[in-house]
Amino acid sequence: MNAPAATAERSRAGAAPVILRAEGLSKSFGGVHALRDVSLTVRKREIFAVIGPNGAGKSTLLNLLSGIYPADAGVMVFDGTPLTGFTAHQRVRHGIARTFQKIRLFKHLSALNNVVAGFHIHCDLPAWQYLVHGPAFRRHDERCREQAAELLAFMGLAQRAHVMAGSLAYGEQRMLEIARSLATGPRLIMIDEPAAGLNAAEVDALLDRIERLRGKGLTVLVVEHNMDLVMNVADRVLVLDSGRFVFEGTPAEVQVHPAVIEAYLGGDVR
Repeated sequence: MNAPAATAERSRAGAAPVILRAEGLSKSFGGVHALRDVSLTVRKREIFAVIGPNGAGKSTLLNLLSGIYPADAGVMVFDGTPLTGFTAHQRVRHGIARTFQKIRLFKHLSALNNVVAGFHIHCDLPAWQYLVHGPAFRRHDERCREQAAELLAFMGLAQRAHVMAGSLAYGEQRMLEIARSLATGPRLIMIDEPAAGLNAAEVDALLDRIERLRGKGLTVLVVEHNMDLVMNVADRVLVLDSGRFVFEGTPAEVQVHPAVIEAYLGGDVR
């Protein structure tokens, strides 16, 4: 996306209604406080980044938002619906998808079948259709495969559709996991460390895909260590350190904020 178009998208995102709000999120594991009283607000069609040093609580935050872990305290509201009591499965059906820092694919299925699996979250076919493969199942399966092929093409994997997921290169597996998440039909996609292990060309392609997802109307929350990617793609950035809120602002504000600099250099955050 060219610079004027990207600027226009960011302007629209800044004026958009809120799609995700979290207040006072806290989570401890034994005596370790992984997250303490963290709040955030994400607007529709925004690219919102979460950054921080190792152990800052970034993945824990995604695990709370996606329902992998229950929060010890705090509230989460998605598009006007409180998420308290929603399981991870229910949150996916409600429009929240995510990828994981450690890739979770069906390694012995093809790339295409990995994406097809994502569509079944919204499938209302009776169980017996999966046993006898009746007409309704065949129509559903054909439609899913067509849409899966489109998602693979979007992620640059059209030529790898029939390769086993475990045989794909690492960067391709990252793209495949995003494609499978998109198959669930999300309104918000949360992507955990997508640039980890990617080369420069793959990072550029990833940045382009994230921008294009926003162009398709999705909201993107990305946890990332690659600061070049964050500063180029994010509308706003939340900074965490040791499980605590440090700062939230635009990429330009984040780069010069003293508390952020201290956090990354190992100083005391006040």
